[in-house]
Amino acid sequence: MNFKKLALVASLGGLLAAPALAQTAAAPVEVQWWHSMGGALGEWVNDLAKDFNASQKEYKIVPTFKGSYDESMTAAIAAFRAGNAPHILQVFEVGTATMMASKGAIRPVAEVMKEAGQKFDASAYVPAVAGYYTAPNGQMLSFPFNSSTPVFHYNKDAFKAAGLDPNKPPTTWPEVALAAAKLKATGHKCPFTTSWVSWTQLESFSAWHNTLFATKNNGFGGLDTRLAFNTPLHVRHIENLGNMAKQGLFIYKGRGNAADATFVSGECAMMTGSSGLYGNVKRNAKFAAGIGTLPYYPDVPGSPQNTVIGGASLWVMSGKKAPEYKGVATFFSYLSQAEVAAKSHQRTGYLPVTKASFELTDKSGFYKENPGTDVSVNQMIRKTTEKSRGVRLGNFVQIRTIIDEELEGVWAGKKAPKEALDAAIQRGDEQLVRFEKSAKL
Repeated sequence: MNFKKLALVASLGGLLAAPALAQTAAAPVEVQWWHSMGGALGEWVNDLAKDFNASQKEYKIVPTFKGSYDESMTAAIAAFRAGNAPHILQVFEVGTATMMASKGAIRPVAEVMKEAGQKFDASAYVPAVAGYYTAPNGQMLSFPFNSSTPVFHYNKDAFKAAGLDPNKPPTTWPEVALAAAKLKATGHKCPFTTSWVSWTQLESFSAWHNTLFATKNNGFGGLDTRLAFNTPLHVRHIENLGNMAKQGLFIYKGRGNAADATFVSGECAMMTGSSGLYGNVKRNAKFAAGIGTLPYYPDVPGSPQNTVIGGASLWVMSGKKAPEYKGVATFFSYLSQAEVAAKSHQRTGYLPVTKASFELTDKSGFYKENPGTDVSVNQMIRKTTEKSRGVRLGNFVQIRTIIDEELEGVWAGKKAPKEALDAAIQRGDEQLVRFEKSAKL
């Protein structure tokens, strides 16, 4: 080959390589996702991002752990004010009303999906889950991601040792007290505990018994809602838990999900907590564990009804570019795929996001092979009433802290149950009034 031909081949090679170089130079559009999932759940979030990124080349999801739900929400608000908020923010359910009232800070997920040309049908999502994150006008505001509900976790090995049937968890509160007494008698130092006290023992407790936690249908009916959890039923329940605490049958392990670790380690034999604890228990517990329904009082008419939603959803922050929003929408479409959503549900214990993912899990035989994993779903798919749809309040984070403070006095034997609940309502209502005023500005 002569020099002229070599030069021609070289120049053609350069021209042909140019587009390829241009393609590799175009980096994927980055989408920042701030979340609050640690441990096994953090690995799940990272795997979701990794699998999505591998499934296409246009977008790259970058997940970042920002601490607890409280911490990530505070960090996102500060970042938004500074002009560098993430594209996606994971917010726990108690922050829903606050996010809804944050005019200009968020973009409704239904709007983002539509603008990006992604197929989006709100009816494809589990109604009890989607309904919580939907505005009065029917528009879905945030993407249901890790929705949970309170369930009853118990140690089957501890039950056997105490002479209790490991395949029959207590279903009523009187049965819980009896089981706790047997566990204590056989040497168990922490027969029963609970995480998220307000969520499990007041919010879901109220819905489970078809009783209001707050007026205006628990806040869904307007901002002028007020707390209502000091009825004779609520007082009776806190009184019973207070008595169990005095007898060493109920051991309070702290706020938030602090009690989770004490169940997984085997220290506590029974606990009410999130269905989302399942993945951690399955991976780290050194004992056979079981899941039962949230206990109830059998003499209360209409109970059990349904439990309320917990966990978190994904909110889309405003002020981003169109290609970035397209990346967000593409990611949400990926998370909604039946196979992806079913895998997440089975791995974590969180509720299935879509009806299709629930049906796929059911058909796969997963529920039969893993008894108790369908409890959360069955508790949530019952027909809801206006009293049991959920709780959506402003300044809810602060209200939960107030409830923790007041009830800690009961667990320590320093405060009467009625006195504590009345004080929590008085202080909590002040937060509701404050939120109502700020929302009207």
